Amino acid sequence: MLKSALFKMIDISNTFNFQQTIAHSVSINGIGLHSGVDVSMKLYPAEADYGIKFVRKDLTENNIIEALWSNVTDTKLSTTISNQSGTSVSTIEHLMSALSGLHIDNIKIEIDGPEVPIMDGSSIKFVDLIDQTSIKSLNKRRKILKVKKNIKVENNDSSVELKPNNQFSIDFAIDFPSKLISKQSCQLQLVNGNYKTDIASARTFGFEKDVDMLRSNGLALGGSLDNAVVVGESKILNSDGLRFKDEFVRHKILDSIGDLYLAGAPIQGYFFGNKSGHLLNNLLLRSLFAEENNYEYI
Repeated sequence: MLKSALFKMIDISNTFNFQQTIAHSVSINGIGLHSGVDVSMKLYPAEADYGIKFVRKDLTENNIIEALWSNVTDTKLSTTISNQSGTSVSTIEHLMSALSGLHIDNIKIEIDGPEVPIMDGSSIKFVDLIDQTSIKSLNKRRKILKVKKNIKVENNDSSVELKPNNQFSIDFAIDFPSKLISKQSCQLQLVNGNYKTDIASARTFGFEKDVDMLRSNGLALGGSLDNAVVVGESKILNSDGLRFKDEFVRHKILDSIGDLYLAGAPIQGYFFGNKSGHLLNNLLLRSLFAEENNYEYI
């Protein structure tokens, strides 16, 4: 029987009361996992209540996309957001996860291509980048999104759920038809900044048998053993193996933290994901915001 995996995030009801941004601008370069396009990205400090916005610097107009659940337009193997003009940026979930884990509320992200660079397949490079510049507190309180009612979305044997809770907690379970992954769970409490040590370095993963199919469909064009864990029939193909024995479920947690940060504010509630992904994460937020009595801001 699969043991439930309970990931308890920092109690946001009494910590990090004030909004935060980065202290100075920082830059990073890399390749897009799916597009295979080299891209440069620069993060800038932003004022209180600015939120998180992407700016496509390779375009001259209609190039600002706000990182919100309502702007999600594609969830196939990654999360893509678009503005009303159709300008988009994809694979934002790892960067969003890092911003959530470090409690960054306001930031401007300039990017010169259509996809956030994949780096090593986790969020640790983004965490390290922000560590380089440090974090700045702003003179305005954080807005916390408190879940008031149970919300559940199901699709076949996959499901996601939000429930009222005193803090942001995550319970996640996976089950893959591979003897190298199978059913996974673990128990963690993410406190005192250990998002960086326990979640941030968990990498995205895929199966060797799917590589040709993905590339024939224009996906994973920038994928390699440098930016993903590749699972073969009988072994992990990466020479350095896994970073955690349960790296797969930890990466699903990383993705979910990023997707849920598209709520536009930190969530106070209990999240349960069972064999779920980007699509259900977004449908869950859409269901949450469908009725005003499902939530309140505190």
